[in-house]
Amino acid sequence: MSIENTVEAMLSAWQAQLEQVRRRRLERGGGHAGLAHPHQIQGKTGLEVMTALLEGDLPHPYMADTFDCELVELGDGRAVFQATPQLKHYNPLGSVHGGWYATLLDFALGCAVQTKLPAGRSYTTSQINLNIVRAANTQTGPLRCVGTALHVGRQVGTSEARIVGPDGKLYAHATTTCAIFESPPSAR
Repeated sequence: MSIENTVEAMLSAWQAQLEQVRRRRLERGGGHAGLAHPHQIQGKTGLEVMTALLEGDLPHPYMADTFDCELVELGDGRAVFQATPQLKHYNPLGSVHGGWYATLLDFALGCAVQTKLPAGRSYTTSQINLNIVRAANTQTGPLRCVGTALHVGRQVGTSEARIVGPDGKLYAHATTTCAIFESPPSAR
């Protein structure tokens, strides 16, 4: 199989998976932005909360609409998002704004940590280090951001993430440190 055919096959698989996720969310009443009600997440582990979000049982974050990114895969210590750079993500100089990369990476970095949290624990990003190594633009097409938890303890979690194209090319990579704490009473 030629490289072009391999990339086309990967892109087709990505799009099919994205459509499947969207269809499943809509069928279950999800597919819209919003905030989870405390009773919807009470007693659930981080992985259970993230699974409910992926399945459409919880609304996705408003920020996902702004950045047109979707959670498409999930596992223990792993979160994968798909996004496509658009003109609205450009800076005034005519390239994709660095904040677009940072936000997409932060989604995957934080959610990878969240999948490892027990019930009653929450997190917030306290530090992110990122490197943009290739420019994305409106012609790039869909990109995937894969986050992997490295360490999740009682007070600190760390993870890494990479933004890649269907051809495997790296666009950006990052690491994060997350503060882990007891969930606020209203969230339990």
